[in-house]
Amino acid sequence: MRMRKKKNLGARWERCAAYLVDAPDDMKGKWSERFGNDRPIHLEIGCGKGGFVTGMAKMYPDVNFIAVEKVQDVMVMAMEKAAAAGLTNVLFMDMDAERIEDVFEKGEISRIYLNFSDPWKKNKQAKRRLTHKRFLDRYKNVLNNGDYIWFKTDNKSLFEFSLNSFAEENFKMQNITLDLHNSKFEGNIMTEYETRFSEMGMPIYRVEATYLGWNDTRDA
Repeated sequence: MRMRKKKNLGARWERCAAYLVDAPDDMKGKWSERFGNDRPIHLEIGCGKGGFVTGMAKMYPDVNFIAVEKVQDVMVMAMEKAAAAGLTNVLFMDMDAERIEDVFEKGEISRIYLNFSDPWKKNKQAKRRLTHKRFLDRYKNVLNNGDYIWFKTDNKSLFEFSLNSFAEENFKMQNITLDLHNSKFEGNIMTEYETRFSEMGMPIYRVEATYLGWNDTRDA
């Protein structure tokens, strides 16, 4: 279902302008300068209304966060959350995930979060899933050597597809859970979708994955 157009979007966007990166291509290799420090940078792809990224930014003030979202009507709500909390360690980009190599240098990102990504249920849509090989290849080229992708979803089929995709692309997986909220994992920050699904009694699937072939790709 398409989200209803937000009222006064332009004015709301302007009020949050300090959190928006409007020319991300110009920031490639310069993100630490934009934040004004050399702290690790974590990237959330598809931040939605911003519950996760703002929660993480509050919990980890010594980490810089960048959130990517394609839908402006949604992202403005995320930026408003950051502004209301007075956060100084989070920025937002209106961008498609396919372009991350255009805006980040190799090794510029220390972690990627993929939360409740669109499952693109039809087989012919598999290439659009954010854990498909064509996206994993992009992630390899922006992550730090040995750092992780954190992935969680409510969709069992997407989770199984993602585990297979990680395995086929030489990623090591750990902390795999088929029921996150009944696991021993601590410090989980929920997204808006996650809150809704958990209230419905649906299990949340989660995995951490890191690429094992760094030397092969970096020395090529």
